[in-house]
Formats: sequence, C-alpha cells, structure tokens
Amino acid sequence: MIASGETKWNVRQGIVLLLPHGFDGNGPEHSSCRIERYLQLCDDDEDVPADDDPNSLRMQKVNMQVVNCTTSAQFFHLLRRQLRRPFRKPLIVASPKKLLKSKDSHSSIEDFKEGLRFNRVIADINKNLVAPEKVKRVIFCSG
Repeated sequence: MIASGETKWNVRQGIVLLLPHGFDGNGPEHSSCRIERYLQLCDDDEDVPADDDPNSLRMQKVNMQVVNCTTSAQFFHLLRRQLRRPFRKPLIVASPKKLLKSKDSHSSIEDFKEGLRFNRVIADINKNLVAPEKVKRVIFCSG
C-alpha cells in the first residue's frame, strides 16, 4: 500500500514512518528497517535535478521518499515540509539509533529560523577534506 497505493488504487497518503535501525551497534534491531528494501521500492530516477524546489513536478511523480536525518533541525524541516506540501507522498525516515541521543545531532536555535528548509545534503565543514569541486562521486551510508 505504501509503495504502490497511488498508482494501483489512486489513494494518496502522507504517512511518515520513523524507522530507527540498530545497524550501528546501538541495541537490537527492533524495527526491521532494511533501508535497501525501501530504496528498491522507489520509482524515481537516480539523477538528482539541479532545481531544489520541494514542490517541483518531479517530486510529485515519485511514489515515496526515503531519507536519513542527521540533525534535529533537519528532522523538523522535513516534517514541516511533509505537512505544508500541496500533495501527499509517503515518507520513510531511516536513521541510526545512535543519532537519537548523540550530541553531534543537536541543532542550534538558528537552524530553526524562518526561511530555512530541509537540505538534501549537508556539506562537511572539515578543513582536512578534499575541496568540494574536486569530488567526483558521493556514496551515502547509514549505520
């Protein structure tokens, strides 16, 4: 129903599944969140568009979104976006349990300001890394 509900039965839904996983060694795997299974159910193209408009036509055509929030502000903006959109799509939030209590995932009050929104990728500010213009491939990992 979550992956094909809109196509098969013409039922639009905005369900949000918060599925913390235990792949990082922080407790048992209660939710059985297999991120790869949800990613396989997505019917979106692998090419990321240059336009980051959250209400774009491309976003309206996908069957669901699978995300991994790493900060509390990102989670806030993600839920806010889910409610404010003029259309409904299922949202799968698959995050490591470690982030539930990690001090690194806390956000300052400035990150919740009006005008800010969910970012698909947060740039790393570590000075020892390769310059962003020299990066050719990005691999996303969770857990």
